[in-house]
This record gives sequence, C-alpha cells and structure tokens, in this order.
Amino acid sequence: MTSGNTVVARNVRLLRDQRGLSLTELARQAGLSKQTLSNLEQGTGNPTVDTLFAIAAALGVPVTRLVAEREQVMTVQRRDEVVWHEHGGYESRSLDHVYGSGVIENYLVRVSRDPQGVVKPSEPHPVGTLEHLYVITGRVRVGPLDSCVELSAGDFVRYPGDRPHVYESLEGECLLHVVVSVPRVQPGTGVTNLTRTQANGRR
Repeated sequence: MTSGNTVVARNVRLLRDQRGLSLTELARQAGLSKQTLSNLEQGTGNPTVDTLFAIAAALGVPVTRLVAEREQVMTVQRRDEVVWHEHGGYESRSLDHVYGSGVIENYLVRVSRDPQGVVKPSEPHPVGTLEHLYVITGRVRVGPLDSCVELSAGDFVRYPGDRPHVYESLEGECLLHVVVSVPRVQPGTGVTNLTRTQANGRR
C-alpha cells in the first residue's frame, strides 16, 4: 500500500510538470516556501490541510486530485444504475467532470468488428491523459489492455489514456462518444498535435 505522503508527492510533481511550472513558481503561487514544497514532493513533508488546498488552488485542481491514487482513476457507470435529474423541461445525466486546464478533444468514433478478430491497441497519449467514453450504440470492449471492460449502449467509462488501450466491437458497428482530456504541459512539447494525430489514426 502506497503511503499518503508518497501519493501526494507523486501527484504534485506530475501536475506541476504537466503545467510547466518550476518548484519556485508553484511555491510562489501557492504562498509557500520553496523548501516546504520541495519536502512535500520528496515525500518527507507532512502537509497540513491548508497547505494541500493552497497547492490545489495554484494547480487549478480539486484537492482530491492530490490525495487520490492514480490507479483508482477508472470509473464505470452502467446505464441501469444512473440517476437522471429533472430541470423543468428537460432531464440531464452527469457523466463526468474534467478538472484543470489543457486540451479537451471531442470525438464520435465508429468501431466495426474485425472479420479476423484482430484488435490493434491504440498508442498511449501523453502522461496524465484521461479518456471519457460513452457508448451510443452497440457493445464494445474498451480500456487499458490490462483492465478492459465490456460496455453496452448507455454505459460510460473513464480510464487512463496514457497506456496502450483498445476499442473492440463485440457486435457489428458501434458508435462511441469519446472525450480526451490532455493536461496542459510546457509550451513546445507538441501535445496538441500528438493527440490529434493519434485520434485521427483511429478512424
């Protein structure tokens, strides 16, 4: 089991790197000393709740992003288990929330069953990328290679997009709505072009 300090240290380093912030700059924005932040990122600090909220605010994320294990990021929402909310004239169903800033890309993806049963994994996106996938029609097997799930029309899943992952039709042609959220990174790293190239290669 990973300790709480180790989880926070890893998450803060990852989010800071994704935003292209130096240790000094993040400490300044959070109103902390550089040494305090350095100790936290090394897992040797013992941050207070106020410190965590200050860092989260400077990074533009909810504090839960600092304390949650990344491996727990996969979320499945089955159509029979969701709640629809009435708003006077229409109903809405919340699928997910995208926190922070970066590149948000929306796609409709058509997936057909391969006659030979061959499934080619998609290349991983940049570190920290999430894919939010809603099944409009059909039955599919999707997600990271080591933790795929089978979904039907009306089901939703969120999973890490920074690992090899698959989109496999289990019957005929399937239609998916995919939102890819790529964290902002240091200028010049080409994240936007990379994600668009990968997405175009799926169609």
